[in-house]
Order: sequence, then structure tokens, then C-alpha cells
Amino acid sequence: MKLICSKNELLKSVNISLKAVPSKTTMPILECILIDASASEIKFTSNDMELGIETKVKGTIEEKGVIALDAKLFSEIIRKLPDNDVVIKTDDNLNTTITCEKAKFTIPGKAGDDFAYLPIIEKNDGIEISQFTLKEVIRQTIFSIAANENNKLMTGELFEIKNNMLKVVSLDGHRIAIRKIELKESYSDKKVVVPGKTLSEISKILSGEVENQVQIFFTDNHIVFEFDDTVVVSRLIEGEYFRIDQMLSSDYETKLTINKKEFLDCIDRATLFVKEGEKKPIIINIQDTSMELDINSQVGSMKEDIDIEKEGKDIMIGFNPKFLIDALKVIDDEQISIYLVNPKAPCFIKDENESYIYLILPVNFSTAR
Repeated sequence: MKLICSKNELLKSVNISLKAVPSKTTMPILECILIDASASEIKFTSNDMELGIETKVKGTIEEKGVIALDAKLFSEIIRKLPDNDVVIKTDDNLNTTITCEKAKFTIPGKAGDDFAYLPIIEKNDGIEISQFTLKEVIRQTIFSIAANENNKLMTGELFEIKNNMLKVVSLDGHRIAIRKIELKESYSDKKVVVPGKTLSEISKILSGEVENQVQIFFTDNHIVFEFDDTVVVSRLIEGEYFRIDQMLSSDYETKLTINKKEFLDCIDRATLFVKEGEKKPIIINIQDTSMELDINSQVGSMKEDIDIEKEGKDIMIGFNPKFLIDALKVIDDEQISIYLVNPKAPCFIKDENESYIYLILPVNFSTAR
């Protein structure tokens, strides 16, 4: 095999491929990137058996062939080469020479026969959305997935399609994030749970351009994302997702309208007194047209008032400040509405159309004052 590619094109494709290279595996072949130039295109493939990526590389094939190269070593070599054309050549013993200007590296390769190619997915059942929209939806929900795997379903996000609406849901037991996206067409109903890791890696690859589209295909076991010159295939998380609608209530005793930036900045200042890992609640006391935020810790304390518009009853309620910050950071609206029932019921931050809903459970603050 002999290929000629620019360093920048190689580096772009290597960086995409690395997203599906496992850090630990009992199958050494999976620590490789498969370079497939056996047909008319150069393709890089990586696969950790949960997530697989295939991306096309711009370049010239002078001699056809297939080789698997250690992903980490190959990426470091490409990264440190001069900005010029790179020649990749393999011999009959699978030794691979990488040459650029006066730099020449030789590394051992492996036969591609044992490599786990991506599963072949029939692409009949799919939707299309812009890269910008998908990247935003992931950003606006991914923070609410569970970090540990005690409940596998909580480590993923629900993608639910009904008619022309895509609903994306994440939860971790303390909060729920929901985004609804209107699609250009109506599609058949679909409900799948996509691993958070998959979505996190995809968001890093997406260009995020409004005019660039992503096609998403579904099977019983896999989801496929196709965009630019890249295909990402991921296993789905099995199981019935939580019945979110039962947790959502339109009842409220208190409704606040507040400037989002002012609220976010205030909570951010309050967290100066919260050490890493410490669970100190921020106490919110709502009276008339004023909201007082109060935090107490061993380091110090802070009180601050914010002007609000209020409908309904006065209320005092406590929250984990991080959960409020995470939700507020991803809302683009200047003014937000917060709905409260009582100090032990969840609060809802949502817009009128419910294109976004953030549910946050309160915390007991009786010992914090």
C-alpha cells in the first residue's frame, strides 16, 4: 500500500478516529486505526465494540492495500510532522514507513483481517437535522446524564420521535433535561436510548454549521449518524426508559420571571464559598418582588437580592447550586420562567412552548442556616 495525503487531512481524520479507540481492551487489534485503501477511497476505521467510526480521508492511492496501525503512536507521529504531504507505505512484512520532508518513521503494522469492521446497517429508517441543532441539543442535555453505571439507562439519553417532533431527554435522579426540536418532515414513531459517551464524542466531531446536515438512522440495536465524510455507529442501551411524563406537572403555586444572566451570575458568585465536592445548598427566599439568595459555609457566607416578577405565593426553597448553574448556562433566553410548588417539590424552568424543560429537585436546607 502507498498513500499520499496532506498532514492536515491526515490529522483531521486521525482525531475523528481516535474517538472510538478504546483506552483498555483485551483485543490489541482494537487499539489500532484501520487504514483501508483497497478500493477507490481512503478510509480510517476505529471500533471499541460499542462505538465505531469510519471517516474518509482526502488523498491519493498509489498502491492499494489495508493496514492496521497503533492509533496512539500513529496519531503522535502525524501530529509532530511538518505541514506538508505525507507518504504512507507498507511492505510485504506489514512494516509501515511514514515520510514527510526529511522525517521518516517506520512502525510495525497488523493485518486488517482481525479488525472489527462496523456492522452493516440498513439505512431505511432515518431523520435529518442540521449539525448545529444536534450539537446544541447535546450541549443542552448531556450534563444531566448519570456519571456512574448503577443504572445503565441513566448514562444515556432518550431520543423520541413523534410525527415531526424530536424529544431528547436526560436524567440522573436529581434533575431532568428535556429539549424538543421541530423536524422539517413527519416520521414514524421511534424511541431509543443513545449512550451519553456516543453523543459526547459526536458533538466534538460535528462542525456545528447550520447548513450542514446530519442523517440519523435507527435499528433495534444501533443508531447511525452520517455527516460530512464520517459515519458513526453506536450500540443502543437496552431497556424501557423512565416514564418522564408522570414526573412533569403543570401545577404550580409560584411563578417567577427573572433575568437569566443576573440569576446565573449571582449563583456563580455564591459558589465561591462551596469547596469541590461539598454539598452546600443555596437557599432562595422569595417574597413579593424580591428574591434573596443565601449561602453559608465554613469559608464564609453571601446574601444577594435580585428583582423578580412573581405570581402566586412566597416560598423559601434550597437547591444544589451546580444543578441550577448547569441548566441556566445552556438556556439562551434573556428572561426565564421558574415554576415552584412547595419546598419539597421539584422546580421547573421552561419556556411557554416547552421547547426546553429543566426539572431540578430541591434539597433539605434546615441544617444549613
